[in-house]
Amino acid sequence: MEISIPQDKKPTPEELKELEKLKVIIENAIADGKLTEPEFSRIKAAIRADNKVTVEELELVRTLIYDKIASGELRRVWD
Repeated sequence: MEISIPQDKKPTPEELKELEKLKVIIENAIADGKLTEPEFSRIKAAIRADNKVTVEELELVRTLIYDKIASGELRRVWD
């Protein structure tokens, strides 16, 4: 399987709007310093809503969630 990431492709205005929505959803979910399973499910649903996952969406998840979990700034709470 070939995987390529176009370096020169800029997000469209529609994609930028969707990225901003996703950022707000993530920021609201992590505002209390915890990420619950239902919150993470809502984030994943927002990413998949247009039936495609972009590099920019993955980057948002990495920087706003995974990096913060790794640094101890955010705690994952799965009940």
